[in-house]
Amino acid sequence: MATMRPIIIVGSGMAGYTLAREFRKLNKEQSLIMITTDDASNYAKPTLSNALAGNKAPDQIALGDAEKMRTQLDMTILTETWVKAINAEQHQIEIETSGQLSTLDYEKLVLAVGANPIRLAISGDGADDIFVVNNLNDYKAFRNHLDQRAEKRVLILGAGLIGCEFANDLINTNHDVTVVDLAPRPLGRLLPEHTATAFQENLEQAGIQFALATTVDKVVKIKQQGADIDYEVTLSNGQRFVVDVVMSAIGLQPNINLAKSSKIHTSRGIIANSLMETNQPDIYAVGDCAEVQGTLLPYVMPIMQQARALAKTLNGESTHVHYPAMPVAVKTPAAPLTVLPAPTDVEVNWETEEFDDGMLAKAIDQEGTLRGFVLLGATAGKQRLSLAKLVPDLIPAQSS
Repeated sequence: MATMRPIIIVGSGMAGYTLAREFRKLNKEQSLIMITTDDASNYAKPTLSNALAGNKAPDQIALGDAEKMRTQLDMTILTETWVKAINAEQHQIEIETSGQLSTLDYEKLVLAVGANPIRLAISGDGADDIFVVNNLNDYKAFRNHLDQRAEKRVLILGAGLIGCEFANDLINTNHDVTVVDLAPRPLGRLLPEHTATAFQENLEQAGIQFALATTVDKVVKIKQQGADIDYEVTLSNGQRFVVDVVMSAIGLQPNINLAKSSKIHTSRGIIANSLMETNQPDIYAVGDCAEVQGTLLPYVMPIMQQARALAKTLNGESTHVHYPAMPVAVKTPAAPLTVLPAPTDVEVNWETEEFDDGMLAKAIDQEGTLRGFVLLGATAGKQRLSLAKLVPDLIPAQSS
């Protein structure tokens, strides 16, 4: 009797590991292989942006190394390995490890390849020293540099969710933080103007400085006495800052290069239907790289929903992913915030209720249905669950 070929998961981030864990709950026998370009440390990426306030050293963040995860999930893990090509017809991939090429057959292939940081073209001899923190290794390098500096002046490029979370974490640990963004307000894509303004004011009261409606033009090294190098950052509006560290957090782009070169359809991300299937047979996408029915949601809850559904599908029980209303909790204790963005293709009016410590803003559509909300402050935050139940599903549940 022929042995069934393995299920191969490409990527060892939260999506890849969550899928492997959910699948193993259903099936202990099927051979699983995970392929990753890094060391396959298992960690929750959202913990990176509040590790300082949580007093977590970088080495304490990982929940398990590759060896522990191999044992825990009874799975082959190939580290420092690149998938060079996918042959969908042959159900085969070409991989490279330590310069050596080889092939692997698969029964099902899952692309959990995540997203890469967007980088701006910035001039100056210090531009190459700008940190991006998109994984644990990035974070270790960032913290190592930060820990060596006495003054701890940090400039963050990007006032989105990640930039604001890192700013809050750094200000809580006595860093001097400036956040720069081209938008006129922080979290401009997630919040209506009045709540974004209140959110900004709360963060400013905590000590975070904002330079908005501008961007970084040039980063130049300034050599100090001794080994330290400072950076002079010039903004497009002429403002200048001298800092110890520059960090870019302007957003992520789904990693679609492998898919594109393999005749897998892509748009902003890898296009998947509600079964997480791509257009190629037995090839699926999950996580930050997956554009599910036209929707990209790079947050924890959608990943969990995708992984649970796909695990069942891979085990022979076709299961459509279901997206209920999934509010996003922003880790900014100086301004507690929960957001459920309204669909961009729906016209809404905002209704706002003020509290002593914040506000509740509801996005109401033309039919009077709640389509999204913003909860700012601890008082408003208590309504998160009750409000979420009133919002229509983003992708309704359906029978298979």
